[in-house]
Amino acid sequence: MGSFLRPLRAASFVMAVAATAAASPPLRVGMELSYPPFEMTDPQGRPTGVSVRLAEALARQLGRPLVIENIAFDGLIPALKTGKIDCIISSLTATPERARAIAFSAPYLKTGLALLVGRESPVHSAADLDAPGRTVAVKKGTTGHQYAASTLERARLLVLDKESAAVMEVAQGKADAFVYDSLSVFRSQRRHPDTTRAILRPFREETWAIGLRLGDDDLRRQVDEFLDAFRRDGGFERLGDEFLPDEKRAFKEQGIPFYF
Repeated sequence: MGSFLRPLRAASFVMAVAATAAASPPLRVGMELSYPPFEMTDPQGRPTGVSVRLAEALARQLGRPLVIENIAFDGLIPALKTGKIDCIISSLTATPERARAIAFSAPYLKTGLALLVGRESPVHSAADLDAPGRTVAVKKGTTGHQYAASTLERARLLVLDKESAAVMEVAQGKADAFVYDSLSVFRSQRRHPDTTRAILRPFREETWAIGLRLGDDDLRRQVDEFLDAFRRDGGFERLGDEFLPDEKRAFKEQGIPFYF
């Protein structure tokens, strides 16, 4: 059951991050460029956002040219397993289920599942989701999708390929709730203040990490060393200040976990 949009078309972007890396094999990073401010494109169609900056910094440290592969989210793990990409940097939650298929770096961001609900929706917490007559929207392949599919037995599950489509289902009153991460819920509610409410405090906390192939221990070690150095150098704080200033302030005021 569910409605499906056309999958995102894959595209490759060669990023010039290190002139000295020309003789090294490229670092192929997979991400879905449709999740601002983490993975997105600028007005000229070039990749940008928190994850793009992170990929650029990683490639510089490794001394390798960067190639960003724009792949639909549910295609990222298959692309990694088949060797099309070397790693995933795409707001990817580290879960036990995914860890059976791929390896993860050390976590670099803490967030959690939250709810975008209609202004007049009877949903006030995750406990209200599983009821007859409820329609719950999720994005295909996300942890919100996994949670809803494994937990909700009486509600109607609406599975969509795009975050924007799920948000509109709620904003137009066609779905009672959208299960997604707390940052996205915050931003979506600000775009639709008259028709939606945000239940931001996570009902399940999560961490994001870089996805790697099982057995690729050398790259995993290099990635963990990079993340540690990037954090100590204030790289994550600078990214937060550049891309997430309002979110950082609002979440801090409400005591909601969302931090690097």
